[in-house]
Amino acid sequence: MSGPQDSAASEGRDPGSAVRSDADSQAAADQATANAPAANAQAGGSAETDGAADEAAAAPGDGPAEGPGGPRPGRRGKRKQRSFWRELPILVAVALLLAVVIKTFAIQAFWIPSGSMENTLEINDRVLVNKIVYHIRDIHRGDIVVFNGDGSWDPGPIPANGNIFQQFGDGFASMFGFGHPGDILIKRVIGIPGDRVACCDAQGRVTVNGVPLIEQSYLYPGSAPSQTRFNIVVQQGRLWVMGDNRLWSADSRDHMGDPGGGTVPESAVIGRAFIIIWPISRWRILPIPATFENPALNGSHAAGPPVPGSDLLTARAEPTGQVVPLALGFVGALPLTWLQRRVRIRVARRRRRGPEDPPSG
Repeated sequence: MSGPQDSAASEGRDPGSAVRSDADSQAAADQATANAPAANAQAGGSAETDGAADEAAAAPGDGPAEGPGGPRPGRRGKRKQRSFWRELPILVAVALLLAVVIKTFAIQAFWIPSGSMENTLEINDRVLVNKIVYHIRDIHRGDIVVFNGDGSWDPGPIPANGNIFQQFGDGFASMFGFGHPGDILIKRVIGIPGDRVACCDAQGRVTVNGVPLIEQSYLYPGSAPSQTRFNIVVQQGRLWVMGDNRLWSADSRDHMGDPGGGTVPESAVIGRAFIIIWPISRWRILPIPATFENPALNGSHAAGPPVPGSDLLTARAEPTGQVVPLALGFVGALPLTWLQRRVRIRVARRRRRGPEDPPSG
């Protein structure tokens, strides 16, 4: 009766297998339960470690951590501030040096305290004087010149320009109120060396080499060209100068009895006034009047021997304060200081990088 035995045998094997499977499952469950605390502890430790790392990364500090791109922004700002204070003395020194150079050799501002050049120049006008122009060209008729009256219209020796270092030293001293600026005057050039200047023709006009000057465009309204008669040949190296307000101007006419016959040495000329810069309402260029462009003035120079000597005149021009040269100095110093800073930064970067690796073969 094989069927039931097989079946019984089969059933006898199956319960045993079922019992062993249940026992194995129970053992596995017990093992998992025993391992759970250790796994939890390990997971908790990992979580705590990650949390601590996050907290450390999020902790407030001086700024973000320094990365490969450079230092922290806070430190960079401090470095820039320290760099500014280190470079400020350099900026001031360069500006002062440029101011002295500009004032001594290029451009200087002067203040007009008198009315002898009205209405071309009024009292309290500020003018800029070009000191370079007469190194490039000769003095022209019609130029408004600033000159030193010492030794010509005023007592004392004629001022001599020293070498470039002496001039720089004098300019540096004058920036701080030292030195003697001299008796500084401002007038219009009427006659240059070799000219015969006379007053007056039948119409009461001043003539240069026999050619009458048409002066209404710059003379003070209602002012006659001259109430003093004169006839002089301008000696070599000298100038005949007059103010535009002829009734009130003490000029070459008033110094005809001095050595030089009232003329001014060309060497005493400081420069040419070319623009009014203050007040702003008076801003304008100071051109040469059209009458001095007449070619006939050069057609025939004076004939006859020069009249013996004389000296100079007065229509004063006072040097202004140091604001203009200092301002120009700072304007020039800023790009120079910026340029040297850029060069210094590039050199420092190259030093930090070191020599570049040679290209691989």
